[in-house]
Amino acid sequence: MADRPRRASRKSPVRRTPTPAPDRPSAAARAAAIRESVRDGAVKDIGPLLLALSDPVPGVRETAAVALGLLKDPRACTTLATALADPDARVRAAAVEALGGIGRAESRGPLEQALDDPDPEVRARSVLALVELADAASFPAIDRRVDDPDPAVRRAVAVGLGRLAPEASLPSLEKLLNDPIDRVRREAVLAVGRSSRPEHLAVVRRYLADPARRVRVAAAVVAGRHRDRASVPELLALLATPETWEKPAVLVALGRIGDASAVPKLVEWADHPSHWIRVCAVHALGELGGPEAREVALAHLRDPYWSVRGAAAVALGTVGRPEDLASLLDLLQDEHPWARRGAIYALGCLGLAEAAPRLREELFDAAAEVRLAAVWSLGRLGDDGARDDLIRLLYQTRPTPGPPLPAGPEERLGSDAESRLFDAIIQALGRLSHGLPDPLIHRSLVDALGRLSEDELDRRARLPLPEVRADQPAPTLRSLFETALPSTADDEDSA
Repeated sequence: MADRPRRASRKSPVRRTPTPAPDRPSAAARAAAIRESVRDGAVKDIGPLLLALSDPVPGVRETAAVALGLLKDPRACTTLATALADPDARVRAAAVEALGGIGRAESRGPLEQALDDPDPEVRARSVLALVELADAASFPAIDRRVDDPDPAVRRAVAVGLGRLAPEASLPSLEKLLNDPIDRVRREAVLAVGRSSRPEHLAVVRRYLADPARRVRVAAAVVAGRHRDRASVPELLALLATPETWEKPAVLVALGRIGDASAVPKLVEWADHPSHWIRVCAVHALGELGGPEAREVALAHLRDPYWSVRGAAAVALGTVGRPEDLASLLDLLQDEHPWARRGAIYALGCLGLAEAAPRLREELFDAAAEVRLAAVWSLGRLGDDGARDDLIRLLYQTRPTPGPPLPAGPEERLGSDAESRLFDAIIQALGRLSHGLPDPLIHRSLVDALGRLSEDELDRRARLPLPEVRADQPAPTLRSLFETALPSTADDEDSA
């Protein structure tokens, strides 16, 4: 008798997951492919990314929206605006943020409609995206969300009102200043502080006594930014409280305001056990000036913390004297680049030309911050002996460097110095020419000019710290070249 095949039991059938088609990668693989495609920046064909906004998996659609925002390609605006109707809130939030990053004026309408989205994260990001567009016409749409039930949205509204219309929005901001959530009040204080009207500063001054420390810190920041002398009594009163979290902001504000009545308290706080508080007190004394400030700065060149030594050196660049040369040269042997950087800036600020031979050695330091400070100081000193080294460094420096490398143990600080080196060298070589023709400098600058596009020349120059001033806009890179090469236009015409 022949054996018959047994039937599978029907009581508990085995369910197998269908095998995916071999030509269809998984959702994780699709998302990874999107991230990889934008790793190097510009993408010529954004069609696959736009198509990914219709992927059946929300995570893939979200990744595509984020990628399009990183690319900042205006061709994506229409499709991203359509994605604001996506059923998944995370996708809508990513699309909103992408439209804000791209910054096209035609996105204002869709973003204002997204202010009524049922998800608070989408509403909050929509406010911030409209801020990125920087169109004051969005003020009424943002203003109507001032009573939003979600604190994150109200916080974003405070940011938006302050950025777009700080003076016209005071009635709405006053409502947010009384918000029960301290993070909302903090942003409202900063928003009101964007106005320079005396009556608005008086409103901010009241919040130096707010029960929440983050709000008090915001009020101190505003007082320092506007150099509001009327706030000095309240700031000094805050120094008398046991709370230390707010003290750095208060100390920095007192330094910026520049009221001599604060000097005794700043000297006292310069000896505080916490090194981050000593940094702020020393920095503030450097801004205030006076003999007490110099004594404190000299004493803290030997502080056990590198951050304090660096702050003391920078302060000495403002309040120091020529006889401080030896102390600053000694600091160039410091183990930490931040302290060496401060000493180099101080030597340049004080105009101590005797230090130039030693500063040339710092052009080859392993830390970019130290090299940047040396470039600036040698240019400030007009040191002709640095010409060849600066020209060599110019040819080795990229005009638009890539992302910074992770800080090694020899550097131990986060820095954007690499992105500033090229511009600083251009400025320094211009100063070394002393307004007289120098064939070698001229040729190196002309070569550097040829490496740049028109867009790069029109960007704001990235210069070292002593050249950055709040009361003056940064020059363009083009203007640096025009100063360093005053005869370039005539040479081109004659050619």
